[in-house]
Amino acid sequence: MDSKLWFMRNLRHKEVTVMSNPFSTPDNLDPEAGFTHATDSPDIAKAANDLRNAAGEKAREFAATAEAKAHELKDRAIESAQQFRSTAVEKAAALKVAATDRAQHFRESATGQWEDTRVKAKELHVTAEDYIRQNPTKCVLSALGVGFLIGLIVRR
Repeated sequence: MDSKLWFMRNLRHKEVTVMSNPFSTPDNLDPEAGFTHATDSPDIAKAANDLRNAAGEKAREFAATAEAKAHELKDRAIESAQQFRSTAVEKAAALKVAATDRAQHFRESATGQWEDTRVKAKELHVTAEDYIRQNPTKCVLSALGVGFLIGLIVRR
Protein backbone atom coordinates (compact mmCIF):
# COMPACT_ATOMS: atom_id res chain seq x y z
CA MET A 1 0.00 0.00 0.00
CA ASP A 2 1.22 3.51 -0.74
CA SER A 3 2.62 5.19 2.40
CA LYS A 4 0.83 8.47 1.72
CA LEU A 5 -2.57 6.82 1.46
CA TRP A 6 -2.01 4.74 4.59
CA PHE A 7 -0.95 7.82 6.50
CA MET A 8 -3.99 9.74 5.27
CA ARG A 9 -6.41 6.98 6.23
CA ASN A 10 -5.00 6.61 9.70
CA LEU A 11 -5.31 10.28 10.59
CA ARG A 12 -9.04 10.49 9.62
CA HIS A 13 -9.52 13.98 8.24
CA LYS A 14 -6.95 15.76 10.40
CA GLU A 15 -4.70 18.38 8.86
CA VAL A 16 -1.63 16.66 7.60
CA THR A 17 1.48 17.87 5.89
CA VAL A 18 3.28 15.16 3.99
CA MET A 19 6.41 15.03 1.87
CA SER A 20 5.54 15.13 -1.81
CA ASN A 21 9.14 15.40 -2.98
CA PRO A 22 11.51 12.80 -1.49
CA PHE A 23 14.52 14.79 -2.76
CA SER A 24 13.91 17.97 -0.76
CA THR A 25 16.54 18.69 1.82
CA PRO A 26 16.37 20.29 5.27
CA ASP A 27 18.70 23.09 4.22
CA ASN A 28 16.40 24.21 1.39
CA LEU A 29 15.41 27.83 2.12
CA ASP A 30 11.89 27.65 0.61
CA PRO A 31 9.46 26.83 3.47
CA GLU A 32 7.01 25.21 1.06
CA ALA A 33 9.60 23.12 -0.83
CA GLY A 34 8.72 19.44 -0.92
CA PHE A 35 5.50 19.73 1.11
CA THR A 36 1.86 19.66 0.12
CA HIS A 37 -1.05 20.34 2.38
CA ALA A 38 -3.58 17.59 2.79
CA THR A 39 -6.16 20.20 3.70
CA ASP A 40 -5.75 23.94 3.52
CA SER A 41 -7.72 25.45 6.33
CA PRO A 42 -8.01 29.11 7.20
CA ASP A 43 -6.54 28.39 10.66
CA ILE A 44 -3.22 27.29 9.15
CA ALA A 45 -3.10 30.32 6.88
CA LYS A 46 -3.94 32.60 9.81
CA ALA A 47 -1.30 30.92 11.98
CA ALA A 48 1.27 31.28 9.19
CA ASN A 49 0.40 34.97 8.80
CA ASP A 50 0.59 35.46 12.55
CA LEU A 51 4.03 33.83 12.58
CA ARG A 52 5.17 35.99 9.66
CA ASN A 53 3.91 39.12 11.42
CA ALA A 54 5.56 38.11 14.70
CA ALA A 55 8.83 37.36 12.88
CA GLY A 56 8.63 40.73 11.11
CA GLU A 57 7.99 42.50 14.41
CA LYS A 58 10.94 40.71 16.04
CA ALA A 59 13.14 41.65 13.08
CA ARG A 60 12.11 45.31 13.44
CA GLU A 61 12.78 45.19 17.19
CA PHE A 62 16.17 43.61 16.55
CA ALA A 63 17.01 46.26 13.94
CA ALA A 64 15.95 49.05 16.33
CA THR A 65 18.01 47.54 19.15
CA ALA A 66 21.02 47.12 16.86
CA GLU A 67 20.68 50.72 15.67
CA ALA A 68 20.48 51.99 19.25
CA LYS A 69 23.55 50.01 20.24
CA ALA A 70 25.39 51.26 17.15
CA HIS A 71 24.61 54.86 18.13
CA GLU A 72 25.73 54.15 21.69
CA LEU A 73 29.00 52.64 20.45
CA LYS A 74 29.51 55.59 18.11
CA ASP A 75 28.99 58.04 20.96
CA ARG A 76 31.41 56.12 23.18
CA ALA A 77 33.98 56.04 20.37
CA ILE A 78 33.66 59.80 19.86
CA GLU A 79 34.01 60.38 23.60
CA SER A 80 37.06 58.10 23.77
CA ALA A 81 38.63 59.86 20.78
CA GLN A 82 38.10 63.26 22.39
CA GLN A 83 39.55 62.02 25.67
CA PHE A 84 42.53 60.53 23.80
CA ARG A 85 43.03 63.81 21.97
CA SER A 86 42.97 65.88 25.15
CA THR A 87 45.40 63.49 26.83
CA ALA A 88 47.68 63.64 23.80
CA VAL A 89 47.60 67.45 23.84
CA GLU A 90 48.50 67.46 27.55
CA LYS A 91 51.35 65.00 27.00
CA ALA A 92 52.63 67.00 24.01
CA ALA A 93 52.62 70.18 26.08
CA ALA A 94 54.52 68.43 28.89
CA LEU A 95 57.05 67.06 26.39
CA LYS A 96 57.45 70.51 24.85
CA VAL A 97 58.23 72.02 28.25
CA ALA A 98 60.70 69.23 29.04
CA ALA A 99 62.38 69.57 25.63
CA THR A 100 62.63 73.34 26.04
CA ASP A 101 64.21 72.95 29.48
CA ARG A 102 66.68 70.38 28.19
CA ALA A 103 67.57 72.54 25.16
CA GLN A 104 68.16 75.51 27.46
CA HIS A 105 70.41 73.34 29.66
CA PHE A 106 72.39 72.18 26.59
CA ARG A 107 72.68 75.76 25.35
CA GLU A 108 74.05 76.91 28.70
CA SER A 109 76.45 73.98 28.83
CA ALA A 110 77.66 74.62 25.26
CA THR A 111 78.12 78.31 25.98
CA GLY A 112 80.24 77.46 29.04
CA GLN A 113 82.34 75.00 27.04
CA TRP A 114 82.83 77.57 24.26
CA GLU A 115 84.01 80.20 26.72
CA ASP A 116 86.46 77.72 28.31
CA THR A 117 87.82 76.78 24.89
CA ARG A 118 88.22 80.45 23.89
CA VAL A 119 90.16 81.17 27.10
CA LYS A 120 92.45 78.16 26.57
CA ALA A 121 93.07 79.11 22.92
CA LYS A 122 93.89 82.67 23.94
CA GLU A 123 96.34 81.36 26.58
CA LEU A 124 97.96 79.03 24.02
CA HIS A 125 98.31 81.91 21.57
CA VAL A 126 99.94 84.14 24.19
CA THR A 127 102.30 81.34 25.27
CA ALA A 128 103.31 80.55 21.66
CA GLU A 129 103.90 84.23 20.92
CA ASP A 130 106.12 84.58 24.00
CA TYR A 131 108.14 81.51 23.02
CA ILE A 132 108.65 82.81 19.47
CA ARG A 133 109.81 86.22 20.81
CA GLN A 134 112.31 84.53 23.15
CA ASN A 135 113.67 82.05 20.53
CA PRO A 136 113.28 83.57 17.05
CA THR A 137 116.14 81.69 15.33
CA LYS A 138 115.05 78.32 16.62
CA CYS A 139 111.47 78.95 15.49
CA VAL A 140 112.48 80.11 11.98
CA LEU A 141 114.72 77.04 11.47
CA SER A 142 111.97 74.75 12.77
CA ALA A 143 109.44 76.32 10.40
CA LEU A 144 111.92 75.94 7.50
CA GLY A 145 112.41 72.23 8.33
CA VAL A 146 108.68 71.58 8.61
CA GLY A 147 108.10 73.33 5.26
CA PHE A 148 110.83 71.23 3.60
CA LEU A 149 109.24 67.98 4.91
CA ILE A 150 105.81 69.02 3.71
CA GLY A 151 107.29 69.81 0.27
CA LEU A 152 108.85 66.31 0.06
CA ILE A 153 105.62 64.64 1.06
CA VAL A 154 103.58 66.63 -1.46
CA ARG A 155 105.99 65.75 -4.36
CA ARG A 156 105.47 62.03 -3.94
